Amino acid sequence: MGTEIHTFTSLKETNEFLQDQASQYRALFEDYSQWLGSLLRTAEAEHKNEDWYQKSAALQKNLKGATKKAPEPKPTGKKGGGKGKTIESSCWVQSGNVMLSSTEQGQVEILFEAIEKISAKIVELEKFKGTVQQLERIGLGKTVNYLVYLEDDIPKKIVLRTKGNQAEEGFKFSTEFSVAAAFNTYENR
Repeated sequence: MGTEIHTFTSLKETNEFLQDQASQYRALFEDYSQWLGSLLRTAEAEHKNEDWYQKSAALQKNLKGATKKAPEPKPTGKKGGGKGKTIESSCWVQSGNVMLSSTEQGQVEILFEAIEKISAKIVELEKFKGTVQQLERIGLGKTVNYLVYLEDDIPKKIVLRTKGNQAEEGFKFSTEFSVAAAFNTYENR
């Protein structure tokens, strides 16, 4: 979701965040994989002999069971030379900065692309989780805050900040207290 910085007060809190992110991406991976499988099953009768369908069906079979462990990015056979840009099939039409398609092939292609990117994010989260576990073994104390720099939900950098004196960083409350005094006049005695 863009670029952001999270502050964690412990490595345990950081690890819990990473586990939560990875489980969300695994659920999304599973949903898109099921959607892709359903789409391919319905397209089988009409497109069974077409090259794109056969390649897609073979790639989809490789996705099965990949959610049991951290999925590895799957090559989709669409990568071209040059700067790593995707070669668009003939089902796409350029409209400004957007590619448009109205075919099942286009839908299959975007599902594969999304699954590939989600898979790569899960791998990156697992790698960063390993780094956090190494930091736990080093024994960083409870006097450290962890500022984690995230790009597109993937942690990229950590800044360690000493918490310092808790009283200095804590909330300070200051007020004046006054009590109404009762004055007894002893003039009439």
